[in-house]
This record gives sequence, structure tokens and C-alpha cells, in this order.
Amino acid sequence: MDIEVTSQALTTMRAAAAAGHPHEVCGLLLGEGARIIAARVARNVHPTPATHFDIDPQALIDAHRAARAGGPQVLGYFHSHPTGDPVPSMTDRVSASGDGRIWAIIAGHDVRFWRDDIAGFAALSLCLIES
Repeated sequence: MDIEVTSQALTTMRAAAAAGHPHEVCGLLLGEGARIIAARVARNVHPTPATHFDIDPQALIDAHRAARAGGPQVLGYFHSHPTGDPVPSMTDRVSASGDGRIWAIIAGHDVRFWRDDIAGFAALSLCLIES
């Protein structure tokens, strides 16, 4: 097991992807260490949201401020692939920073987790935990 994810976080990501279809949805993965306790939906501010995503910068700022005040840490990000597979696309690979953050990609009901490492994306296994 590489990470733990609450059932509530998975439900949030899946519901956001379904509600936002046919556009890509995005958001933040919050928690501590290797445990994702929440997924927070953010506005996709990319000009072509059907095929790309950019997380609203204000959502990132707010989440980092909350973390500094004792709230959950920003462990990574999630986004959907409305017409693709839950694997990093070429666009994802180009925009990745190699900072070690976790990326969750949703396609349909399937959610897969990846670590954005300096060498590229590495698949992560998960353990589902109750919220």
C-alpha cells in the first residue's frame, strides 16, 4: 500500500466528475502524510475545460493558508478525463512539476492515483479507509 484514501474523498471526486461531464473537473487532495482524508473541488479556470484543466489559483492559496493554520495539508490534485483513461495524458506529463505530489485521475467510475516524481508519474496502490 502506498496511500490511504477515505471513501468520502473518492465519492467527492466521482460525483464532481459526473456533474462536470463533458468538461474536466479538478480539485485538491487534502490530508496528512500518506492519508488523503478529503477531496476539495475547485473551479477549472482553463479556457478549454473540455480537454484541459487549471485549478483556480485562489483555491490553492486558500488551502495552503488553511494548512499553515493547522488544517490538512495539500497532498496533491485530482482531475477527470471525461473521454479518456485514468492515466496521465501527454498534457499531464508536460504540465507536471516532479514535486512528489499525488495526482488522482478519474475516468468514469475508475479513479487511479499517481505520484508526480522527478522521473515521471509512478502508479500508487491504495487502501480504502472509512471517512
